[in-house]
Amino acid sequence: MSDQNNGNPGEDKKKDETPDLGFSLSGDSDGTAEPAGSDEAAEESVAESRDRVLARQIADALGTAGPSGWTQLDAVFVLTTTAGVAEVVYVDSERSMRTEPPAPVLEQVREHRALVAELDGEPWWRLLVRLSAEGEFEVDYDFGDEPFPEGQLFDPEAYRTDLTEYPRETLPVWLAAYIGHGNRQTRSPQEAAAAARADKAAKVWPVLAENEFPDFPEMWARWACIGAAFVAARSDWGPRVLPSMGWFESSRRGGATLYSLPNGRAVLSGGVWESPNLDATYNDGAAMPKFYAGAPDWVANPVLNPRAATGLLSFAYWWEGGRWYRGESPAAEACATAVPGVWTANTVVGIIAGLAAQPPSAEQRSAAAALVSAAEVGVVTRETVANLFDEDRFDVDGAMYQLALAGVVASLPEQMPEDEAIFRVRGYIEGRGLDTTGYPLDQLAADRFSCGWMVYVPVPRGEIAIGRAIFYIADDGVLEHSSSSIAPTTFVKSFEQRFQERQGAQA
Repeated sequence: MSDQNNGNPGEDKKKDETPDLGFSLSGDSDGTAEPAGSDEAAEESVAESRDRVLARQIADALGTAGPSGWTQLDAVFVLTTTAGVAEVVYVDSERSMRTEPPAPVLEQVREHRALVAELDGEPWWRLLVRLSAEGEFEVDYDFGDEPFPEGQLFDPEAYRTDLTEYPRETLPVWLAAYIGHGNRQTRSPQEAAAAARADKAAKVWPVLAENEFPDFPEMWARWACIGAAFVAARSDWGPRVLPSMGWFESSRRGGATLYSLPNGRAVLSGGVWESPNLDATYNDGAAMPKFYAGAPDWVANPVLNPRAATGLLSFAYWWEGGRWYRGESPAAEACATAVPGVWTANTVVGIIAGLAAQPPSAEQRSAAAALVSAAEVGVVTRETVANLFDEDRFDVDGAMYQLALAGVVASLPEQMPEDEAIFRVRGYIEGRGLDTTGYPLDQLAADRFSCGWMVYVPVPRGEIAIGRAIFYIADDGVLEHSSSSIAPTTFVKSFEQRFQERQGAQA
């Protein structure tokens, strides 16, 4: 269940009411190292403690420069050889104050970064310090294991320049991609068309991904069920469905999008965190995988996961002719952490039943199974959802909207009320400026038939009218204008047939 989230893992909870600077702190409270077991180890320990001594001096200088009455300070320093951002937050019993550190402290911070580079072989990207008024001290060095918070990421050139002065054996994949992806994963419609023609000419065919992902129709319905369940539970986590698109971000920092395209086609793409293939590309100089080898021309940027624009796409599949295909993407198993639990109907049942109750009862599991089965054949009703999620405690309206966007709700509309039918017909007549001479709109009446209403102004008693306007409006809102010249029984028969054809097309 932990994977069904909105892709914001790793966010540390604020301690007390300290403003969140986007980092966590760890370290010895007094800034000293543990005693070593040998003279050589002791010498190394003393040397390594130099960076902590300097960090403590930085914290003390910030404390001296702070406002009176502060109880805790948190500082973050983000540096490369050419760029820098720094901020200090002082907290007292009533408020917090953000400020920039004094210039002498910034010089100490740059000295500290160079010292860490000397001791560890590479400098930190971010230095994080915390100091309390009682003298409790913590320090942490960020080497980029996770993406930097908003406002603390520089232009790629700043990191390239820094790496020239401080070379590193490897970089975190996200950072390596950020500074070196070179748009190698993007595929504009024009590029897609040219590449598709070139692949055909060179006889480059896609790989048939048989028995890897579920068939697209089932996968789409299951994705919608999980999204609806998380919405019903009023959770910010979990996958979602948008018009023609499924979206998911995992707690493991992977994620994917699933686009539904006309003519029964689809595109599934995304990325897993710290992909081995991308690590080899960015850190070892391996060739970028040809994710779109053999892909049709409609596999292009508008239907690709946004990771393609940042160089972090690690898989791309497309559904065509009732089968999944891929280029040089890994097998589905290697993409599992980036995709919601749509693998089997039982997997989905377990997820959504678990959102209804912990642990779910046999009745709730049965209701979850009924929801999944109904979604897979496109006949979900509100009752199907309400049988699993109590409307008093869960957001059934939101869940139904997810399922409706996915197109898995029973398409037969509810019966239109008589007064609504008359109101719509009157609006149609007035909006089109039709001649209402001898046709008083305040006398409109409606007669019900199987799928809608016949709306008209009755002929006054004793009169005969030929070619008098009659309007037919179906429960799905489709309105047709006819007249008494065509027998209502004849018109209704063809009108009902057109209604049934519309409902069948939407199923």
